[in-house]
Amino acid sequence: MPVFLDTTDADFAAKFETLLGTKREDAPDVADTVSAIIADVRARGDAAVIELTERFDRLSLTPETLAFSADEVDAAIETVNPDDRSALELAAQRIRAYHVRQMPQDASWTDPEGATLGWRWGPVTAAGLYVPGGLASYPSSVLMNAVPAKVAGVDRLAITVPCPDGVVNPLVLLAARLAGVDEIYRIGGAQAVAALAYGTETIPAVDKITGPGNAYVAAAKRQVFGKVGIDMIAGPSEILVIADEDNNPDWIALDLMSQAEHDQSAQSILITDSPKMAQAVTEAVARRLEMLERSEIAGASWHDFGAVITVASLDEAAELSNRIAPEHLELCVADPDALAAKCRHAGAIFLGAWTPEAIGDYVGGPNHVLPTARSARFSSGLSVMDFLKRTTMAKMTPDALRAIGPAAERLAQSESLQAHGLSVRARLDSLN
Repeated sequence: MPVFLDTTDADFAAKFETLLGTKREDAPDVADTVSAIIADVRARGDAAVIELTERFDRLSLTPETLAFSADEVDAAIETVNPDDRSALELAAQRIRAYHVRQMPQDASWTDPEGATLGWRWGPVTAAGLYVPGGLASYPSSVLMNAVPAKVAGVDRLAITVPCPDGVVNPLVLLAARLAGVDEIYRIGGAQAVAALAYGTETIPAVDKITGPGNAYVAAAKRQVFGKVGIDMIAGPSEILVIADEDNNPDWIALDLMSQAEHDQSAQSILITDSPKMAQAVTEAVARRLEMLERSEIAGASWHDFGAVITVASLDEAAELSNRIAPEHLELCVADPDALAAKCRHAGAIFLGAWTPEAIGDYVGGPNHVLPTARSARFSSGLSVMDFLKRTTMAKMTPDALRAIGPAAERLAQSESLQAHGLSVRARLDSLN
């Protein structure tokens, strides 16, 4: 059964702390295994990737078949149901339109001393996107990662998608085509991350790697960070719904289950100021669990990590939400905008009963790659900014150097960095 808490209970604080501290990531310690895989790929390149792909995915490849050809992509796309294609095209259009608005502006100005200062933005040259493979892969994740990269102006975008027994989801290839992906490799696991980070004879290295994966992929991303950039290490999915009494409990139950069905380690939490609503939603969840195709997964998530919290007021709900810092936050209340203003920490906020989180997973527009495990307290979801770098700009004139140079020289002397100070003094002396 999920945890039931009430803020008026004497032991609420202790139980809430226990809820916050619950460890849902039950991943094995794979660091040593991943280190060996990365070292192997660095040493043997294509040969290591091909051997590991045959071992783990039961797929025999050659350097020539590591990547899908354009003809192979075309043939797979031809099998896509027209309705599925239309839905994916709508999603791509809306995701692109949203992320175009995120593009930052360059800036330049001249300060009172005559120095020209500013910054400019530029994309990483190459990015790699990891896509979980097989028929259970998610084309929506391809769009969410690849579209902002291309909007940012990334020159070369490669994706890796494991194809166990040679199976690939045609929708993944269509999503890659719609997003403007340049290269698609049929490899996965830690070996794919290593190939993207260090390069092989066939797969050129990239500058940044994004995308979700299993424990081996997450460990590989940790280990290659520094050689390349990464987006984040994502944990199990989570949703927090704050609901008042004026809601359809079945809708709320479905929203909670929409994340529970992802993974047995996912977490769904309801906070409400109505004991009646808490009871009604709990009963609705039980009914829905009897109908869902993934009821075994959703049920395990709900029973092991779910929670229903009753509060005295919505202000109190906002305070608890900020401590939870959920990946997804639904505000099913009469005035969601006012409550959202009090919710400081969340990966994404969905306003009102007509905005289910699932819209954000597919066609809303904002990115669905979001911080989990309370990391929304200090980080943001994926955006064009993840594929951009800011370079600062400065230009001195003789008068500007005369005005501020002596202070730089003085500070250099205070830090015992003689050449620093002399590089400024030499120019100042030339002005006399």
